[in-house]
Amino acid sequence: MPPDSSQLLAQIVWLFILAIPVACVAWTVTHEEIFKEPREYCQRQSQACDRFVKRKFYYLFTCEYCFSHYISVLAIWFTQYKLLLDDWRGFVLAFFALVWVSNAYMSLFARLRVDIRSERAEADAKAAEAQIKAKQAEHLEKNVSMPADSPLHSAGSGPDGSYVP
Repeated sequence: MPPDSSQLLAQIVWLFILAIPVACVAWTVTHEEIFKEPREYCQRQSQACDRFVKRKFYYLFTCEYCFSHYISVLAIWFTQYKLLLDDWRGFVLAFFALVWVSNAYMSLFARLRVDIRSERAEADAKAAEAQIKAKQAEHLEKNVSMPADSPLHSAGSGPDGSYVP
């Protein structure tokens, strides 16, 4: 049972926890590979449909902010969660707060993914650079080193390996 208006701290905890699955579902449907084909279909329909209502209906499946509103309605209906007030106004407040917190979570997640991608790209670039340097050093070693029995190796060098003209 969700907390009532007398349990403010419990309501806040519910808000932040309930926003997690809302954000998860909204992000997964609008960004992840598993829903790529349906999302691409919706993107095409949101641009090609002749009726305004149809275009907006299909657009909702491509925008995490828009989609989070519908998922929030479902989550509030499923849990009967209310914020601050125990009547219908509690549902309205819960709806807007839940949308806001879930979108904050999605923004943080998107930022985290950007940071991870840039760090991975930087690490890949450093690894590629190190690999190139290793190949250059190997190539240089092959060209510089001569066998000990080579006439060029012994010519002009003293017994201690120093250069003798």
